[in-house]
Amino acid sequence: MFTRWSLLATLACVLLPTAAFAAGADHPSLPGAVLSGFWVIPFVCMLLSIAIMPLVLPQLWHHHFGKISLGWGLAFLIPCAMVYGSNVALYEFLHAMLGEYVPFIVLLFALFTVAGGVRLKGSLVGTPVVNTAILALGTVLASWMGTTGAAMLLIRPLLRANAHRKYRVHSVVFFIFLVANIGGSLTPLGDPPLFLGYLKGVSFFWTAQHLFLKTLLLSLALLAIFFIADTVLYKKEGSPLPPMKEGESNEKLGLDGKVNLILLLGVIIAVLGSGMVKLGDVITIHHVSITGENLLRDIILLIIAAFSLKLTSHRCRELNGFSWAPIEEVAKLFIGIFLTMIPAIAILRAGTDGALASLIHMVTGPDGQPVNAMYFWLTGMLSSFLDNAPTYVVFFNTAGGDAATLMGPLGDTLAAISAGAVFMGANSYIGNAPNFMVRSIAEEQGVAMPSFFGYLLWSFGILVPLFAILTMIFFL
Repeated sequence: MFTRWSLLATLACVLLPTAAFAAGADHPSLPGAVLSGFWVIPFVCMLLSIAIMPLVLPQLWHHHFGKISLGWGLAFLIPCAMVYGSNVALYEFLHAMLGEYVPFIVLLFALFTVAGGVRLKGSLVGTPVVNTAILALGTVLASWMGTTGAAMLLIRPLLRANAHRKYRVHSVVFFIFLVANIGGSLTPLGDPPLFLGYLKGVSFFWTAQHLFLKTLLLSLALLAIFFIADTVLYKKEGSPLPPMKEGESNEKLGLDGKVNLILLLGVIIAVLGSGMVKLGDVITIHHVSITGENLLRDIILLIIAAFSLKLTSHRCRELNGFSWAPIEEVAKLFIGIFLTMIPAIAILRAGTDGALASLIHMVTGPDGQPVNAMYFWLTGMLSSFLDNAPTYVVFFNTAGGDAATLMGPLGDTLAAISAGAVFMGANSYIGNAPNFMVRSIAEEQGVAMPSFFGYLLWSFGILVPLFAILTMIFFL
């Protein structure tokens, strides 16, 4: 039986033998320029596993999805070690885990723990007006506390308000569209791609100035569609009211666990501060450097999470429907996603020298000028399935990489890249970190969420036509 110990032993046998003399190589990374499309097969299989196995093999998936995820990661790492050497495989593994996965999961863990300690007290009835107001509030908050923070703060109140409703799936889907993605487009705090742009010299309020109208039109359109759909479904259900629970009538609307709002502010400050303060490299393992500011940020985030657990009553979390299952699912699945996407990102970073050169050429016209519509769609579609942060950086550099120029003469191009990376993260469950977590929380509370492909039908049926309209208005 392929136990966790045999997996770790296999990993050790593949990666560790050359660790002693690894220092002799200079950044032994995967050569994206020579990789063929075959290297992306484990990533495709990882996505297909997420999409298909919960439907056709639900018991196997439920009990072993973590092993399956790690198995697909090994399906890339082992051939990588055999073809390009253990030095390369070890570097890519450590870079993905230490440089990307650990910061990713620590931030999600902190936000999940802190936001899970805030409970909206009293009776909030999921009428079309109330539901639309929750979505609108989350859309506004997402740019200032991050899409993950806003999503984790408001998904449980939305679910509780609609617990008595028959039709709930649409509320969660539109919540992912708006709160977990589109709402985060106005500041570097909203979504990781914009934060990377901020670190590269894009001014803090540039995206607010240049994406505000686009975000406003898209958000208003989605809120209007949702309100109409929710109204129709609400009336179809007979405009139900939730059954009164004992003692609920005496509980006024308010917040329990308010200390977590302060801690949530601490998370935002820790993340923002890590991009503004430079402490230099403090640890280097096989060419993978961990900077002091990132290490300090992760430690602070874990301390904040510990304070949240200590200061929030168990009853508050229990009434909030809090459990560790959603973050555990995300942590296990994204190990496989982060590992298997390594060759895809490497090919993309190779630009015109890689297997995706034809795509890169599509963003430049015969006259050498950028094709903004293609920047929007290519950045967006790749961000729908790959990590939107490195995708943003690739096209940022393809457009010249100079922040001053991109904020000036090429402002429309940078707006197209930024909008694509943030908006189209809503196209799939893995397009942005909070999407999958929102889905897990909703399923845990009894909402029969769409499958991977089912969600794509929602996003391609609703979002893609709106993106086409945005293209015609702003990017042609």
